[in-house]
Amino acid sequence: MIMEDIARELLEIQTELDQRRKYNFIDSIFPDNDIPDEYEQTGFIHARSKYKKHIEFMDAGSKYHERAFIAANRVGKSLAGVYEVCCHATGMYPHWWKGKRFNKPVTIWLCGDRGEAVRDGIQKALMERSNRYKGEDGTGLLRRDCLDGQPRGMSNVPGAYGLYSVKHISGGFSSITIKTYQAGRTAFESAAVDVIMLDEECPREIYSECILRTLTTGGTVFLTFTPDSGLTDTVLAFFEDGDFKNGAAKNKFVTMVGWDDVPHIAQIEKEKALAAMMPHEIDCRTKGMPYLGAGVIYPIPVEDVVVEPFKIPEHWSHCFGMDVGWNRTAVVWFAVDPDTRVKYIYSEYYVGEKEPASHAHGIRSRGDWIPGFIDPAARGRGNTDGQQLLQMYLDLGLDLTKADNSVESGIYTVFQQLQSGLLKVFSTCNAWVREYRLYRRDDKGHIVKKNDHLMDAMRYGIMTGIDLAVPPPIEYEPSTTQKHVNSTICGY
Repeated sequence: MIMEDIARELLEIQTELDQRRKYNFIDSIFPDNDIPDEYEQTGFIHARSKYKKHIEFMDAGSKYHERAFIAANRVGKSLAGVYEVCCHATGMYPHWWKGKRFNKPVTIWLCGDRGEAVRDGIQKALMERSNRYKGEDGTGLLRRDCLDGQPRGMSNVPGAYGLYSVKHISGGFSSITIKTYQAGRTAFESAAVDVIMLDEECPREIYSECILRTLTTGGTVFLTFTPDSGLTDTVLAFFEDGDFKNGAAKNKFVTMVGWDDVPHIAQIEKEKALAAMMPHEIDCRTKGMPYLGAGVIYPIPVEDVVVEPFKIPEHWSHCFGMDVGWNRTAVVWFAVDPDTRVKYIYSEYYVGEKEPASHAHGIRSRGDWIPGFIDPAARGRGNTDGQQLLQMYLDLGLDLTKADNSVESGIYTVFQQLQSGLLKVFSTCNAWVREYRLYRRDDKGHIVKKNDHLMDAMRYGIMTGIDLAVPPPIEYEPSTTQKHVNSTICGY
C-alpha cells in the first residue's frame, strides 16, 4: 500500500512537471545551461551560451529606442522577438534579463505583412508549439495561465487572433494587438504604445509612424526580418552608409545573425538549402546581409576587389576621375601597372559644401602633374554652367579633360574590369567601399542617384583617363605622390 502511494505521488509529481513544461514553454528557452535531453523534443535547444547574439539584441533594449534583428532564414529571429514581447506583456522577466523593463501593464502591437502571415508565424510562436502540440493554444511562449480568456479573432482571417488580453504580474492586464502592413499607414496612427514588434520588414512610412507611437511612452520598437527585399528605405535607416555590421548605428542598434551564429541548423540541412539557392541569394539567406539581387550594379563582392595598400612603383602611370557638386565633390586616383594593365584606385577625395578653390587645393596636393577627367555636364548642370565650372577648375591649376559620360557602356566597361581582376581598390578607400555596396538600380531599372559620386568618378577615369594616364615627370619627387597613396580625405 505504501509503495502504491509513493508511485501515485510520483506520478502526480511527474504529471505536474509535464504540465508545467507544456504550458510554460518560455522557461525552457534561453536557460542558464544546455537543456537536458528530455527537453529536446519541446523546441530548439536555446541555451544562452549558444545564442549570444539573441541575448545581445534583447539587452540592447535598455539603451536603444530602435532596434533591428536583421538575420538569415531560420535562425530564430521571430522567436527572440516574441520572447521579449511575452516578458513585457506578463512582467515576468528571467533573472538574467538586462534589457528594457516595464513595471506595469503595457500596450503592445505585434505587426506583420498580412493576417495570414501573422497567423502562421508569430501567432504560432505565441500560442502553440507546432512540433509537439500542434493546434493546442497555451503551449507557445505566452504562458497559458497568463491568458485572460480566449483571444479575440481577426476579421476575415480564419484561425487568426487579433487581440490578446494578458495578465500582468502587477495585477493589471496588458494588451497585444495585431496590426498588418496591408492595412496601410493610417492603421498605425493616433495611439500611444509601449512595445511594437515588426515581424518581417515593413514600409518606411509605417516604421516612422511606429516610432512616433512610442515617443511619449518611453517605449521600444524593434524589427525582426531577413533583408530579402534589398536596400529598401527601411534597411537604409539602419545601414545608411552601407556598412553592414553588428552594433550601434546612429542611435539605433542592429543585431545581424547568420547560420554560423546558431547551433540548431544541421550541416546536412544547410547543404540542402544552399543547393536550392541562387548565388546572389546566399549572403542574404545565410548571413542576413541585405539582398541586392538584380538591383546591384556591380555584383562582385567587395572583398574580391579591395587589396591592402602597397608602395606604387615610380614608373607607373597615374590619372584621376572627378565628379563635382555642392553636396559632394568626389575624386579617385588611379595607378596603372604597365606590365599587367591592372588599375589600382589608391586614394580618394570625398568632401561636400566647399568652394572650388578648396577642392582644387586638396586635389593638387596629390600631384599637380596628374591629369584628371571630369563629367562634361558638371554634375547635373547645363552644358554652359558645366563649361564655366570646368574653366574655373582649370584656372585653379587642375589638369582636366572632359570625360566620356556614356553611363550604361561605362558601367559595363567598369564591370568587365572588376570581373576580370583588372581593377582593384586599396582597402583604405573607405568612402569608395561604402558607395560600392550601395550602388544599385531601383525596381524600374533606373540607377539610384544617391551615394554614387565616387562610382561616377571611377567611371570617368576608366572610360577616358586610363589611356591618357601619365607617369610622374622625371624631375618630380616621388615621395610627394607616395605620401598620398594610403590617404583618404573625406568630409561628412
